[in-house]
Amino acid sequence: MKIVMVGQFPPHFGGVGVHIHTLSKKLVECGNEVYVITYPHKDIKDIDGIHVIGTKGINIPGVRGLMFKKNARKALEQLLEKVDIDIIHGHYIFPAGAAAVEVGKKHNIKTYVTAHGSDMFELYKSHPLMRSRIRNVLNDADGIFAVSNALRDEIIETGIVGIANKTKLSWNSVDITKFSTNENDSFKKEYNLEDKPVVLFVGNLIKRKNVDSLLEAKKIADSDYYLIIVGDGPLFKKLKKKVEDENIPDVIFAGSRRDVENIIPGCDVLVLPSFSESFGLVLIEALACGKPVIGSNVGGISEIITKDVGLLVNPNNVNSISKAIDNIVNDDNLRLSLSRNARNRALDFSEVDIPYDEVK
Repeated sequence: MKIVMVGQFPPHFGGVGVHIHTLSKKLVECGNEVYVITYPHKDIKDIDGIHVIGTKGINIPGVRGLMFKKNARKALEQLLEKVDIDIIHGHYIFPAGAAAVEVGKKHNIKTYVTAHGSDMFELYKSHPLMRSRIRNVLNDADGIFAVSNALRDEIIETGIVGIANKTKLSWNSVDITKFSTNENDSFKKEYNLEDKPVVLFVGNLIKRKNVDSLLEAKKIADSDYYLIIVGDGPLFKKLKKKVEDENIPDVIFAGSRRDVENIIPGCDVLVLPSFSESFGLVLIEALACGKPVIGSNVGGISEIITKDVGLLVNPNNVNSISKAIDNIVNDDNLRLSLSRNARNRALDFSEVDIPYDEVK
C-alpha cells in the first residue's frame, strides 16, 4: 500500500518525529511505500526507504506551524497528482491532522490521526478558540490513535458521537538495538563526568517539561551529582541564567544532541518531571539502556514506570523530585535493583505495531 504521513520528521527533533520514523520504517520493511510531508528544513532528504517532502515556509519553531496546515495541504494535493495514495495519516491533531483530514475527506481517502499529547492536554484545554477545530478533526477522521490510555480517555471525554469506537491505543515503541545496555562512556569523557553520579534530563526546554523544578531540586539535594540537561527550546537561556545567578553546582547544559543513544548509557538515572505528558518516549529509551527512571505521576508516564523500574513523583512538589533523586543516587542497592528490571520493561514497548486495519 501507499501511505503518506504528515507531521514532524527528521531532521527535526522530537518524539513525534521518532514515532513517525519508527512506524514508517516498519511499513517499508513490510513492503509498503511511505511518503512523509514535514516542516521545512534545509537538510530534508529521503531516509530508510522513506520519501520525505519538506513544505515551504520558515523553519522557526513556533512560527512554522502557523503556515503548516496550508502548506501541508498543498503538498498533499501535489503528491496526489502523482501518486495513488491509499492512506493519509496526520500526526498531532492540529495542524498536521487538520491538513490530512481535509485532503482525505475531499478525495475520499482513508485518513487517520494520531494524538500525541499536548494537542489534547494543552491546546484543547487551554485554548478555547482551538477546540472547535480540534473537534472537527476528531469527528472527520476515519480513525484516531492515542499514544497512551490517559490520552485516549482525554479524547473520549470530548463526547463526540462515536469517538470511543474509533479511538485506539497505539503505543510509542523503542528500538532496543539502538538503545541498549552496551557500555558507552563517550559522553562522560566528553564532559569529564567520571567522579560523581549522573542525573539526566532529555527533552524540549519548555514550561511543561518542568526543568525549573529539577534545578530547584538540585539546590536542596542531599546527594552529590551532576545534572545534565540535554535539549533546547525557548527556556534555554532563562534556565542557564538561573543556574549562573543562583550558583547551582554541577549543572551542564548540553544543548540539542542527535546521539541520545550514546548519552543515556552514561547516566545513573533519567528524570522526566513534566507537568503533563502523554507518554514519555525518553523513559522507554532509558529503560532499554538498563537505567532506572523517575517521572511525574501524570498521564502516560504513570503507565510506563512500574515500582520495579523507577519512582513516580509529584511535579508540583520540588521536595518530592529531590527526594526521589536522592533515594536512587544514594542507595546503590535500590539503583541496581531498578536497573536489573529496566531492560525487561522496555521490551514491552519494543514491537512496532502497524495500526491500520487495511495493512496486515
